[in-house]
Amino acid sequence: MASEGSWEVNGISTTPSTAEKLLVHHKENHFTAGEVVRDVILGVSDGLTVPFALAAGLSGANAPSSLILTAGLAEVAAGAISMGLGGYLAAKSEADHYMRELKREQEEIVTVPDIEAAEIGEILAQYGLEPQEYSPVVNALRNNPQAWLDFMMKFELGLEKPDPKRALQSALTIALSYVVGGLVPLLPYVFIPIAQKAMLTSIGVTLAALLFFGYVKGQFTGNHPLSSAVQTAFIGALASAAAYALAKVVQST
Repeated sequence: MASEGSWEVNGISTTPSTAEKLLVHHKENHFTAGEVVRDVILGVSDGLTVPFALAAGLSGANAPSSLILTAGLAEVAAGAISMGLGGYLAAKSEADHYMRELKREQEEIVTVPDIEAAEIGEILAQYGLEPQEYSPVVNALRNNPQAWLDFMMKFELGLEKPDPKRALQSALTIALSYVVGGLVPLLPYVFIPIAQKAMLTSIGVTLAALLFFGYVKGQFTGNHPLSSAVQTAFIGALASAAAYALAKVVQST
């Protein structure tokens, strides 16, 4: 049975100093760059798909390669700015929401501390702790207002403190990823003057890029890589086919 100030791990009594030693020798390799990966996925996937569909549509209208390239580059520039701005505003809104909730929670801790303390017990009870077990935790948090506030933000509201640089980082990551993705389907039009031949090359290059990107995305997101690759390529192909068919219909009318 563990003594006061200690606990049991696999039936062995463990003290705080022993736990610290265990943690020093235990390194966990968790992936923690989820927000950056999300921004890259958003930027590259749209960058590969939208200019690809635009180029295919213009090719279907028998536009020359030079015109397709010019229009494609203009779209990549506009799309990168638009996507980056969207990422910035989304991250900024998330930060503003966190600060509003933080201020509200600070006020509640001051004005209704007993209710907030009861909420701590309610949260801990959801993890199977009995009142006599979580009471010391509640009292300890009440004596540490900052830790109390952090606990309520994380476990009551489910909000993590956002990085103050997150909005700008998100904007730049999405915009640059969009440019990188958008240039892939346009490259064939740089070297091949005949639009129809450039389009066929663009289809092959872009589908290969979509398959590769979808596979890598599956690795990072935990989905089946092959399934993710096929799904990503299918969506890109569907978008370009729709644009190409629409251009043909408009041209024939």
